Amino acid sequence: MTSSPWALVTGASSGIGQTIAIRLARAGYRIVINHFRDPSGAARTLDGILQSGSSGVAIDADVGSGDEVDRMFQQVDMLGGPLRVLVNNAGVQTWAKLLDLAESDFDRTIRTNLKGTFLCTQRAARRMRDAGSGSIINIGSGANRIPFPNLSDYCASKGGIEMLTKCAATELGPCGIRVNCVAPGAIENERTKAENPDYAKTWGDITPLRRCGTQDDVAEAVLYFASDASPFITGQTLFVDGGLWTRNQWPYE
Repeated sequence: MTSSPWALVTGASSGIGQTIAIRLARAGYRIVINHFRDPSGAARTLDGILQSGSSGVAIDADVGSGDEVDRMFQQVDMLGGPLRVLVNNAGVQTWAKLLDLAESDFDRTIRTNLKGTFLCTQRAARRMRDAGSGSIINIGSGANRIPFPNLSDYCASKGGIEMLTKCAATELGPCGIRVNCVAPGAIENERTKAENPDYAKTWGDITPLRRCGTQDDVAEAVLYFASDASPFITGQTLFVDGGLWTRNQWPYE
């Protein structure tokens, strides 16, 4: 019997990454849970994966470090079975005005978000090329399309991820590898509720579908790109935002 394929999800110890990992597990993938110094969070993700009837393994690695990414993929190679899916979800941001943004914070954000996506994409694609197929899904943001005040480093990283998605799709297509981007809008989770206890209403009121997004909304879009339902789709960005970033601000209803 052919073993189930593996899906690697970076930043999978909490939030959207955790939900994506568990959703892919329910779809039949075995999951590599990448986390950064968060073993307890990774354990909670693994518990959800096991409850889904699948299996997984947690690997601690800084996606912004080439040495740590290489070590992570060497561990993946030892698991047995093909790596079919990579989800580049790991990300950080700094809330600061452009004129006050520290160089170290800018470097950290670009290193984790953009460089991390590059490093993991390159290493995964080398393995997928040898197998003749694979799907890479990058997690973008509304910041792909709209400039967010006080998040210039984050916007720069997410805009870069969208263009990296297109470049990778162009180069890797002949290898049978599809590369796409899922860009969430306003998503309610523990982090965003900590930012604003009324987050769901604040953003739901200005979203055309009149609700805030959920982590499950994002996970379903990732599953679409990971599955055989999208065999001829690559180089695309899917905004999972209820129309939020499609509609320009308008003073009248």
